[in-house]
Amino acid sequence: MKAILFKEHGGPEVLQYVDVPEPTIGANDVLVRVRACALNHLDLWVRKGIPGRKIPLPHIPGSDISGEVSKIGANVTRFKPGDKVILNPGISCGQCAQCLSGNDNLCRQYGLFGEPHPGGCAEYVRSPEVNVVPMPPRLNFEEAAAIPLVFLTAWHMLITRAKLVAGETVVVLAAGSGVGSAAIQIAKAMSARIIATAGSEEKLQLAKKLGADDTINHTTHKIHEEVKRLTNRKGADVVFEHVGAATWDQSVASLAAGGRLVTCGNTTGYDVHLDLRFLFSRQLSLLGSFMGSKAELYSVLELVNRGILNPVIDKVYPLEKAAEAHKHLEDRAQFGKVVLKVS
Repeated sequence: MKAILFKEHGGPEVLQYVDVPEPTIGANDVLVRVRACALNHLDLWVRKGIPGRKIPLPHIPGSDISGEVSKIGANVTRFKPGDKVILNPGISCGQCAQCLSGNDNLCRQYGLFGEPHPGGCAEYVRSPEVNVVPMPPRLNFEEAAAIPLVFLTAWHMLITRAKLVAGETVVVLAAGSGVGSAAIQIAKAMSARIIATAGSEEKLQLAKKLGADDTINHTTHKIHEEVKRLTNRKGADVVFEHVGAATWDQSVASLAAGGRLVTCGNTTGYDVHLDLRFLFSRQLSLLGSFMGSKAELYSVLELVNRGILNPVIDKVYPLEKAAEAHKHLEDRAQFGKVVLKVS
């Protein structure tokens, strides 16, 4: 089969479009003919190399996968060849206390397609049956691939961790990102007031079309000052943070008394400062979040099937143009998801 892989860490130039062996499957596995694979910033980090994380090389990246069932293992009962499916990105042991309690994203063996498991930037990928989910029938393959990772991440952040409720004000950082565009829609579905940030007026207008009530251009305004102005000095109940060092101080300063900051990433760096006096005197909550449970993806897909949540696609590239797609994502030129089409 054809696949994108890299044999060493580095820039987009390390990505190679080559022939590799088709995966073999076990009794509880499904072989999926990949039709689309969406990119995430995780793909950039995996390609560059993550300090402290060993990625088996050579490696096939790609966590967001849609396609058709090609083969099934002897014990597989829920799917048959030809079924259109998406894959839940997170793979866990399925046997530990966390998995059995429904918190599989807290499993000590938890990993993702594309990190460290072979990913979906290939014509075929092997998946445990438990990770295979029927594809929303109203979506095409490219749209379906743009759903799992960002919507699951945003749902876990806002609903499970921050416990967003109707009427609250939420600040969504970097609205043009995949996870930012998902967060706006989820917050809107919860009847929250949304203040979205981005670095261009074009992206801010797109954020408003998705449901943002107010916007802040972070290149011309201080985020926390604008949040305080827009909320009559109260601040935000929830800040949806995934940018890291570049926005951290402003994100914390944007919180109302008793507010919650939830973070899932650090695209601009992880070394941040925190004044503990501000934390305890204003009774703030700082919440870490990583991916989401398998059950949460079904909650997301219910709203996708009802047309309440929708994928946002910036650009589609053929699989062999993966390096070009990586560069586009790295330049932060996109609004929404960048997708690779696998013919």
